[in-house]
Amino acid sequence: MTMDAAMVDEYLGRIGATRPRRADLDALRELQERHVLSVPFENLDYHLDEDIFLDERVVQKIVRDRRGGGCYELNPSFGFLLTALGYQVGILGAQVRRPDGLGSPLGHLVLRVDLEEPWLVDVGFRKNSRLPLRIASPDVQPDPHGDYRLTRTENGAIDVSADGAPLYRVDDRPVRLQDFRPTLWWFRTCPDSPFLQDLFCSLPTTDGRVTLKGDRLTRTSGGERSTEVLPDDDAIRAAYRKFFGFELDTLPTAPVVAPGSSGVQLD
Repeated sequence: MTMDAAMVDEYLGRIGATRPRRADLDALRELQERHVLSVPFENLDYHLDEDIFLDERVVQKIVRDRRGGGCYELNPSFGFLLTALGYQVGILGAQVRRPDGLGSPLGHLVLRVDLEEPWLVDVGFRKNSRLPLRIASPDVQPDPHGDYRLTRTENGAIDVSADGAPLYRVDDRPVRLQDFRPTLWWFRTCPDSPFLQDLFCSLPTTDGRVTLKGDRLTRTSGGERSTEVLPDDDAIRAAYRKFFGFELDTLPTAPVVAPGSSGVQLD
């Protein structure tokens, strides 16, 4: 996608960022942090029977509709912005670490940004870092969201962990957006899909997180956590408006989850 100057300005306005003078690490850190704190991780369209786009159309959803999305939407959209600003961006596939082992090889999508050295950028995961992570370093990398570590496996993949808990394994070989289409189809159609088993909209804050799962609103701030059940549809719409900045004409229908099933863990 070739993003014109007007759309770049709209995108920067959406995330509350200024146009960088140069495509360097300092600007990348600011852009990623602003994106993470401004654009929610959510799966509402999976339950509204709306299309999920693996192309430039996702920019419209995030910038002009002021919505969020999953990794297949947030990271490509951010990649389009970074490319327009002069960064060298690649797309990588990853396997999410689940209780029963690693998931699909293309079950998660992240970005690789090459500056003087390569950096891992992820704005679309339940526990992604707020700042870029140095791919070449095996050391702990402190971040506002925790202590992250990237460890090379014997076959050259990269295991990403936060605070000692494994998150996902990255295959450090560039892929294309269209390579994720079969997995997206599975996420959208299979009853075992974590995106169909759960309904969520979640956004980190500077000192916590706010998450809306159906009618259940959870807020954490300064280590304190509170949960309330919203009484009706009007209250749910008001919560989307207040905490996430968008309006919904139609509310998504909460999924019926079989006993023992697990959705996407956000907290």
